[in-house]
Amino acid sequence: MRMEAGEAAPPAGAGGWGKWVRLNVGGTVFLTTRQTLCREQKSFLSRLCQGEELQSDRDETGAYLIDRDPTYFGPILNFLRHGKLVLDKDMAEEGVLEEAEFYNIGPLIRIIKDRMEEKDYTVTQVPPKHVYRVLQCQEEELTQMVSTMSDGWRFEQLVNIGSSYNYGSEDQAEFLCVVSKELYSSPHGLSSESSRKTKLLQARGTRM
Repeated sequence: MRMEAGEAAPPAGAGGWGKWVRLNVGGTVFLTTRQTLCREQKSFLSRLCQGEELQSDRDETGAYLIDRDPTYFGPILNFLRHGKLVLDKDMAEEGVLEEAEFYNIGPLIRIIKDRMEEKDYTVTQVPPKHVYRVLQCQEEELTQMVSTMSDGWRFEQLVNIGSSYNYGSEDQAEFLCVVSKELYSSPHGLSSESSRKTKLLQARGTRM
């Protein structure tokens, strides 16, 4: 529950666990119970409402002053209330994580990190790209080139483009060999190994 400055807090209930607590986070006042704040025993908020010396001042209404961004405090307070992380679609998870680490709320930190890792994994799982190469070679080079082709390269098509060279009394037939390969994207682009093999294949007999 958020409150405007100057509003009266609900009357305190009997016993320490039923009392309401005001928190002034970055100029925005939040109202909650000690039971909610003490849900994570090792957190900053639990220690604060239990009266430990954390050098937190109070404003004129008695609310604890916390110099943090109120934008990200709402999801943190709601997590302590019901144990679920609920974010608006435009809210950055990195911002909530930063605040969760400040308040030392372990379960929430783990949930956010797991969600961020899952998103990173999903982004990297993109469909493969098909790369095509056209290699020009002579008839005597064709068998060797096809037999040594490996590392994911696949033969697609062979085109006879006639004779371009004459050695003595024999013509040397020229061919265009079309090959393809599936390349998977990653956050760092193609691996250095894949790039190296691609260059080697391009160098074999390519004279275009």
